[in-house]
Amino acid sequence: MTRFQVVLRAIVLGVGAVAFLFPFYYMIIGSLQKKVDPTLAGAIPEPGNLTLDNYIAVNERINLLTGLVNSGIFTGGVLLGTVVFGVLVGYALAMLQWRGRSATFALVLLVQVIPFQLLQIPLYVLIARDYGLSDNYFGMILPFLINSTAVIIFRQYFLQLPKELFEAARIDGAGEMKLLWSVALPLVRPALVTGVLLTFIGPWNEFLWPFLITKEAAKQPLAVSLANYISNVAASTDNPFGAALAGAVVLAAPVVVLFIVFQRYFVSTDLGSGVKG
Repeated sequence: MTRFQVVLRAIVLGVGAVAFLFPFYYMIIGSLQKKVDPTLAGAIPEPGNLTLDNYIAVNERINLLTGLVNSGIFTGGVLLGTVVFGVLVGYALAMLQWRGRSATFALVLLVQVIPFQLLQIPLYVLIARDYGLSDNYFGMILPFLINSTAVIIFRQYFLQLPKELFEAARIDGAGEMKLLWSVALPLVRPALVTGVLLTFIGPWNEFLWPFLITKEAAKQPLAVSLANYISNVAASTDNPFGAALAGAVVLAAPVVVLFIVFQRYFVSTDLGSGVKG
């Protein structure tokens, strides 16, 4: 690669990075402004126009810590169900031979084309009326316990694993759970990280379903509290623009941190490293 190509690549990547990061930077700067400056000039604010008052105003109305804890409980429950059931179902669809496997996978694909919004009313009736799980964390988590996207991701990764590894382990007397835990999972770490991140973003930002299940402010996730705040309260504050951005920063921060922590795992595993030849 010539020096010109290296410089050109650096320029293109630099411009792309600035274009990608600028909205996040502008969101943070806007959340710190005393007086609204929605122009591009507001991206470089005067130091005297920066304050934490917008965050304080949001916290006084909705209690950010309580919202974050509720979001953590809701999202953590969804993640646990997604990983456990996604891995088990994905492994069964990829590695085991059983009657109805193809039909089951076809149903998993079919679920992908059905919008969740179409199912919300019957699910609400089932969970809130029939199961009596309104105003309950489990009522919020239950519809998301099994994620069809995660099942497909895990299945596709398991299909790429060398069959020789499993045959050798079976000869040594390993059962299917031992194969899954000791052979398959260590080789599909990128799939686990991908499944966790994709699943995390959905429930973390979900506000309609938890709002339907519980009207108690003490149990509502942060996305629900912020949606109520922005639609009903923010307009009456001294700086509605800054208050809305402050809430958006608090909601987005955990997602950004999670991605930064796990981004190094987005690499391809050498699936054939355990096979000679």
